[in-house]
Amino acid sequence: MTYQFRLAEAADLPAIVAIYNSTIASRQVTADTEPQSVASRQAWFDQHQHPKRPLYVVEQQQQVIAWLSFSDFYGRPAYQHSAEISLYLAESQRGKGLGKRLLQEAETIAKQLGIEVLLAFIFSHNTPSIALFEKLAYQPWGKLPNVARMDGQDYSLSILGKPLN
Repeated sequence: MTYQFRLAEAADLPAIVAIYNSTIASRQVTADTEPQSVASRQAWFDQHQHPKRPLYVVEQQQQVIAWLSFSDFYGRPAYQHSAEISLYLAESQRGKGLGKRLLQEAETIAKQLGIEVLLAFIFSHNTPSIALFEKLAYQPWGKLPNVARMDGQDYSLSILGKPLN
């Protein structure tokens, strides 16, 4: 099956939000605990229309099946060569190798954007995501113990990083 990888457009936002919302119940991917509306994600989408911190989608048969974004790390000028990466796949696409392909593509794009360091913030219990990033040579750079609380349960956040030089 072939994929089309492209910059996200306004018409993609409902599909992006649906993919994001599909991860909330698992308590493995995001610290949001309730589904988000398209309207509530509009400002976030608008921030990613910046040429240095874009949002991409992956289409298959004209349907958005995944997305990735680059975000500022810590929002200070000295960190502009570093960015946080986020990857989200539709439930039907998980475990099929798309995440790896998407992350590899993201690294190529990051270099073109002048990003020299990629950071991933992943719940420590999300072993599939951590394994994906580690497979592509991301290293554990830190752990924030019990910083999230969902449904009365505390969760830790792992920080993985990779210099792209």
